[in-house]
Amino acid sequence: MNLKLKIWRQPSPNAPGAMVRYEAAGISPDMSFLEMLDVLNEHLTERGEAPIAFDHDCREGICGSCSLMINGVAHGPNRGTATCQLHMRSFRDGDEIRVEPWRARAFPVVKDLVVDRSALDRIIAAGGFISAPTGGAEDANATRIPKPAVDTAMDAAQCIGCGACVAACPNGSASLFTAAKIAHLGLLPQGQPERYDRAGSMVRRMDIEGFGHCTLHGECQEACPKEISIDTITRMNRDFLRASLTAGRGAVAQSD
Repeated sequence: MNLKLKIWRQPSPNAPGAMVRYEAAGISPDMSFLEMLDVLNEHLTERGEAPIAFDHDCREGICGSCSLMINGVAHGPNRGTATCQLHMRSFRDGDEIRVEPWRARAFPVVKDLVVDRSALDRIIAAGGFISAPTGGAEDANATRIPKPAVDTAMDAAQCIGCGACVAACPNGSASLFTAAKIAHLGLLPQGQPERYDRAGSMVRRMDIEGFGHCTLHGECQEACPKEISIDTITRMNRDFLRASLTAGRGAVAQSD
């Protein structure tokens, strides 16, 4: 495959950036999108040009590092797929592909396609710790949890923190990310002692970080590589409201 690429290049956070044209020749349809960028960087290095900076780590759809806008779509054209799982056979020979970093006020560009997503880490940190009783470990089967609660909690726990929901949202909201992190603990017994305090702290931190407000466009769940539902946002809003109205302590386990 021979492809025409327009890639965002920006040497530093405060330097101006621009879309730069490149030609990618001899690309195998079986390559992942990141492998295609690797090949392009090899050619640039051989020509004495600076390689394109982009984030990556596991390349297995787990770490959430591969945060790219591809033709205006977070992670590219395939649903439920991170950029590292996107293969070049999803494109056609001769296609022009635009590659940009996440575009959100809370995600400043570091270099080229790399953005600073540490705001998401600070939201998680605002959730604090989970209380755990001391003593011997209790048998896992001793705590009975309704299957719907387990399934919903595990669905939310799939969030890999890539930030696609923020990049896709017209408001730049991190509500789906924050809601997923709140929900997977708030639905399980282990997360009950700090359930409402956690929701209050994490939502307030999200606002401090400069993310936009959620207006339920639904673009976040469409872009999410793990297809997390915006139903988690409803749960987050309910917990946040309770945290705002009460002290939020001594909550009992709930299955909703």
